[in-house]
Amino acid sequence: MIRRIKEDLDNALSHDPAARNRLEIALAYPGVHAVWGHRISHFLWKIGFKLIARIHSNAVRSTTGIEIHPGAKIGRRFFIDHGMGVVIGATAVIGDDVMLYHDVTLGARGIETGKRHPTIGNDVIIGAGARILGNVSVGEGSRISANSVITRDLPAKSIIDKADFFVI
Repeated sequence: MIRRIKEDLDNALSHDPAARNRLEIALAYPGVHAVWGHRISHFLWKIGFKLIARIHSNAVRSTTGIEIHPGAKIGRRFFIDHGMGVVIGATAVIGDDVMLYHDVTLGARGIETGKRHPTIGNDVIIGAGARILGNVSVGEGSRISANSVITRDLPAKSIIDKADFFVI
């Protein structure tokens, strides 16, 4: 457990140029706190304490501004930078070495049952305000720009760049 915490802190140091040291990250980074809180909620969810998991998850959301359903599956070295407004749905699956910026939604497209949230491959970066909706897969190594809306599968190493649509 201590190694995993150290890995999380070192990961934040490597992804955020404003991060100065592990202590600052441990005490003042809501994205890291949300991931740590999710690990507890997810454990409770898996062993059948679903109501307690939801209550704990809600408390973490209230303190961090980041909502991660306890049923979501998250890999290692997951980093949420400036996380306010991030929403990760119940059947979402997130690989290793994934980075999200604020206001990202990994959500459903309707009220269907079963797998209804995205699967994010390893080494993916998702920009601020992006929406990835439905049971879609984002391939390994993909980059999704800010405010993109993804409703279809993306192959590995996809680059979704909306810069051409900005008016200056």
